[in-house]
Amino acid sequence: MGKLDRKTFFNLFGFEEVKKREQILRSYKAKADAKRTFAEKLADQMTGSFGSMTFLVLNVIFFTVWLLINTGRIAGAEIFDPFPFVLLTMVVSLEAIFLAIFVLISQNRAAKIEDIREEVELQINIIAEKEVTKLMKMVALLLEKHGIDLQEDQELQKMLKTVSATELEKRLEKEIS
Repeated sequence: MGKLDRKTFFNLFGFEEVKKREQILRSYKAKADAKRTFAEKLADQMTGSFGSMTFLVLNVIFFTVWLLINTGRIAGAEIFDPFPFVLLTMVVSLEAIFLAIFVLISQNRAAKIEDIREEVELQINIIAEKEVTKLMKMVALLLEKHGIDLQEDQELQKMLKTVSATELEKRLEKEIS
């Protein structure tokens, strides 16, 4: 038997297929990003901005100046929201509401993408399980052909049985209930 070149070796053991599958899984996010609505794009941009140190620093500066002005600590500045700072309370409440909405929109979109990825990974795992079972059956047949008795290996006998995704799903539903 001749020497295997690198490409043949990787193809023989399926490494290229694994790379392709990883690219497919990553591309779902890119496709989902491309399909975003204007509101989703805005929410993602806003969430990215709100989750930054710049936003934190701007908030600290804004609220510090607001408090300094409205407590009379800055000479010449007219107090427009005296203690108990009702206007400030309203501004903070509105900011919190909008921040929460933008974050929820982004999280919902991210959850949808994750659901798609999980479903694809599940399908790939089911295919891989079938492939591994098939390979194990082939190896077992070769071993038996060479006179090796595998009937006593109970663990192997269990492994040689095809796993039913439906049966697993039913078992998990019972455990969850």
